[in-house]
Amino acid sequence: MDTPDSGITFSGFILSLATTAAVHFGDIADPNTGDRSEANLPAAAQMIELIALLQEKTKGNLLEPEAKLVDDLLYELRVRYVQAQQGDKRIIEP
Repeated sequence: MDTPDSGITFSGFILSLATTAAVHFGDIADPNTGDRSEANLPAAAQMIELIALLQEKTKGNLLEPEAKLVDDLLYELRVRYVQAQQGDKRIIEP
């Protein structure tokens, strides 16, 4: 459920987790520091698992656009994870 007073939305929360995964892949700079780090695949995997857990726990309770966002992000992040394991570097835009 979105909380209007805080400005936090479910979609924004999921996108922030996906952005964190992209930082862990080394694809984008950390928004807080501006620094791009080396890939940290275990940390990226943890973000993917966290989004998957949220998908499971919120099943049936999301609006269609929210559910689609989670599905699409998980697909893209899982593909990126496989690519990263194979040493592929690319930019993803969550």
